[in-house]
Amino acid sequence: MPLRVYNTLTRQKEDFETVVPGKVGMYLCGPTVYKPAHIGHMVGPVIFDTVKKYLTYSGYDVKFVINITDVDDKLIVRAAERQTTVEKLAREMTQDYFDNLATMGVDSVDLFPYATEHIREMQQIIQTLIDKGCAYPLQGDVYFDVTQDADYGALSHRSISEVIAGTRVEANDRKRHPADFALWKASKPGEPSWESPWGAGRPGWHIECSAMAMKYLGETLDIHGGGLDLMFPHHENELAQSECCTGKKFTRFWLHNGLMQAGKQAGKVGGGHDRHGDAAAPDKEAQEAGKLAGSKGAASVKLLFEKHAPETIRFFLLSTHYRSPIDFSDDNITEKGDSLAGFYRLFEAFQRITGQDFYLLAAPKTRDQSTPIPAAPAAFAAELNRCKERYFEAMDDDFNTGGAVAVLFDLRKAINGFIQDQKLEGAGKGDAGLIASLAAAMTLLRELSQLLGVFVKPLAKAAAADDGFAAQLMELVLELRAEARTTKNWPMSDKIRDRLKALKVVVEDRTEGVTWRRE
Repeated sequence: MPLRVYNTLTRQKEDFETVVPGKVGMYLCGPTVYKPAHIGHMVGPVIFDTVKKYLTYSGYDVKFVINITDVDDKLIVRAAERQTTVEKLAREMTQDYFDNLATMGVDSVDLFPYATEHIREMQQIIQTLIDKGCAYPLQGDVYFDVTQDADYGALSHRSISEVIAGTRVEANDRKRHPADFALWKASKPGEPSWESPWGAGRPGWHIECSAMAMKYLGETLDIHGGGLDLMFPHHENELAQSECCTGKKFTRFWLHNGLMQAGKQAGKVGGGHDRHGDAAAPDKEAQEAGKLAGSKGAASVKLLFEKHAPETIRFFLLSTHYRSPIDFSDDNITEKGDSLAGFYRLFEAFQRITGQDFYLLAAPKTRDQSTPIPAAPAAFAAELNRCKERYFEAMDDDFNTGGAVAVLFDLRKAINGFIQDQKLEGAGKGDAGLIASLAAAMTLLRELSQLLGVFVKPLAKAAAADDGFAAQLMELVLELRAEARTTKNWPMSDKIRDRLKALKVVVEDRTEGVTWRRE
């Protein structure tokens, strides 16, 4: 089936056709770097990193841009609280953001433009809007006149009257219309400022993204992504000012990912965008979502890394469709981690059987060179083909990563069944044909999992600070366990089993001996 994508602007799925055939320009709204990154900051980058990986695999040449907002009211306030400069605080928090992206496996971003390095481009857009009668200077500020855009509200499906009725707007009697939003703000004493035709000041929030997106991706983007909370007012205003400036369609496809919710309360874990001063503020429902800022684990994604493997967190984020809300909790992440243990066991079994490392398998990087399915055994080959087709169907249907993740589990089940049925850890281990079929299946698993950015490299192992002491203790425990089983001391055998299970130690009895590992 052809790739189809849900477009927020039209509220329907459409065939994916780009401005320039074979090329994709993709822009994602990045963070305002005034505090450490929380888990909510990772959702969009993980999702759209996966989108780029799949588009590239499908043959597209993709340019992926995420902006950095390094000038904003929040930065000014936080810098003053910390008795530092806005510039220094922004550098520190930007590095924190980059570090967390790298840990989460987000490695496909081509460019991170900074707002402060694109003031000239913003001023050029503002001046064009003024010249066209779509914006007006007002005592050092410049506002966009929403009444000059006949399509204003098309993205969020709100009329101007609904905007006024349903939201809190900036209190300013000087503006021509209550919904007009700031393109340029006169700076107060001590605040960062740049010279402009309208006086010293700084840009409004929305104009930053228009300037950076169009500079690097052209006047019409193929994909503009972001959280659902950004659809209004940020993306709505971005769309209005961009199209009034160029007279061209600003974005071919608007993709909005669902937000995190803690428990049953919908909203963005870590809080909303918190930028109300230059435009209509979020409505009451969106403001209520900000209460999730205090949720456990939301404060810093690095705190989550202390409890959960980054791969587990990435898998968790991709286990639902990107437009669906994500039910955030430590229990749900832990549950996802437990479900991944079966994959790691499979990788270990594959190495025992073949001597090959799953992580070193040379998986194809493009769809037209996808791993050939082995011809035999026929039933196994048919199941591999079904998994492969279902995976592509899911991803071609609006990048349904949740469906793709489900296929990986089915593929794992099929491979485990093949190993067991063919006795590949026993009598069948010497059959070269069966081993080749297993290797092909595992290569397919690696190919498909890499598109989701998981199982790319082995999990980091904790440093061995005990010089093998734990291994020696386990050897003693397993000897006592074997002795208890030999003498039919079942109470002692059961006690050892239960205590090891409580410690998350998995013991496996194999023909070649007993193995153990920590989950």
